[in-house]
Amino acid sequence: MDVKCINPFVESVDTVFQTMLNVQPRRQKLKLGNGQGNGAAVTSLVGISGQVQGVVVLRFPAETALQIAERMLGIEVSVINAEVVDAVSEIVNMVAGSAKAKFDYDPPLELGLPTVVQGSDYKVKYPSGTTWLEVPFESDAGNFRMELTFESN
Repeated sequence: MDVKCINPFVESVDTVFQTMLNVQPRRQKLKLGNGQGNGAAVTSLVGISGQVQGVVVLRFPAETALQIAERMLGIEVSVINAEVVDAVSEIVNMVAGSAKAKFDYDPPLELGLPTVVQGSDYKVKYPSGTTWLEVPFESDAGNFRMELTFESN
């Protein structure tokens, strides 16, 4: 996996969280991911295709997902409901869209529709031999992590 494909997403997490949620995410040490939920209560993912193809995934514990929805919607939320799912879906969409704008490909990369998975006992599968990179973050809204997998066409 080429670091040129990763940095735009890390930068976009920073920009989107600061702008939309008034939250300063602090990136932690990168590591290899495994595509598993591992304690995430809400996971939002979006596929990317074009000259680079892959998936960007944001995984949130329940408390972080609730905080994100509250900050984004300006209302108190106590359970994971449709509003929380919509907020988390929109966050991954904004991160992917912001990162997409940083790539100078012609034709531009294409984004799929965001998908949200609720629960923690699952594994996102991608073609065999694919490497997942996990980027953990800490923030005032709670901890979360981004996972990426990309291949150049």
